[in-house]
Amino acid sequence: MADEFDLIRRYFAGLTPAGDDVLRGPGDDCALLRPPAHSDLAVSIDTLVEDVHFPAATAAGDIGWKALACGLSDLAAAGARPAWCLLSLTCPGVDESWLAAFADGFGALAKREGISLAGGDMSRGGLSITVQVAGYVESGTGLTRAGAHRGEGVFVSGWPGRAAAGLARRLASTDEPGDPLVTALNRPEPRTRLGPQLAAAGVSACIDVSDGLAADLGHILAASGVGAELDAGALPVAPELAAAGSPDQVRAWLLGGGDDYELCFTGPDDLDVDRLTAMGGVPVTRIGRTSAAEGLALVELDGGRSSLAEIAGYRHFGS
Repeated sequence: MADEFDLIRRYFAGLTPAGDDVLRGPGDDCALLRPPAHSDLAVSIDTLVEDVHFPAATAAGDIGWKALACGLSDLAAAGARPAWCLLSLTCPGVDESWLAAFADGFGALAKREGISLAGGDMSRGGLSITVQVAGYVESGTGLTRAGAHRGEGVFVSGWPGRAAAGLARRLASTDEPGDPLVTALNRPEPRTRLGPQLAAAGVSACIDVSDGLAADLGHILAASGVGAELDAGALPVAPELAAAGSPDQVRAWLLGGGDDYELCFTGPDDLDVDRLTAMGGVPVTRIGRTSAAEGLALVELDGGRSSLAEIAGYRHFGS
């Protein structure tokens, strides 16, 4: 039976081409890296655990894709361009067909995004995947959650809520092959083209939508010391999401569902969303405005207001 060193050499050592900044990749105790001059390093790490971040029946290729997509989305939120990653894989045993499919999914996204797998580790245990990603951003231009100001617009990319609806279908066993909602869950698209365009466009704060739109926007508001009002009529609803449930359920998925990996950000009220849409390859929608009032509120078409404070989003250790 192959040991972990054989498996690493077989499935991961040559999975991605080495970038110019990777002096030494998989096979040594440490990767040796050389960041480019005049760049800040953006680093993030995520762990995916079976039956917490993905159902146990999820295809191995989808798990590989998603494990990397989560980190790439964090880089996009910082405005960074992907450079390299590390992978730590814990699995219950040697299933080479599973490993090959996992590597195919991980490698397909890595190659598309031009990120190098610089090293990692394998061990035996319950299925979990930890990926550390790093990217580069021009010095002093990295985005954080803490830069929003009163009177700015609130924007979101793409179509939040689809992944949550896809998970509901998976758990109810009502999904079918090619279901776009389940695809949004299993193969999220990190907004790596959009993220690096945001600072130059005047964006002041940014976060990726992993735990739910309302909850993640709430992190920006808390870090920046502002409030916000969302316009119910401006929320982007994908046609497949609109057809998936009642209006109340659709809104719950859109505002409270996680795993979308869209970008939510603040910036000038007259931000050129058409230009950002063209440059980022994904629709950008103005959904509200920051305010001096505390908290996050939703303004209905009839002018009624409701607080979104009760939408906590996903929390591993919350109630």
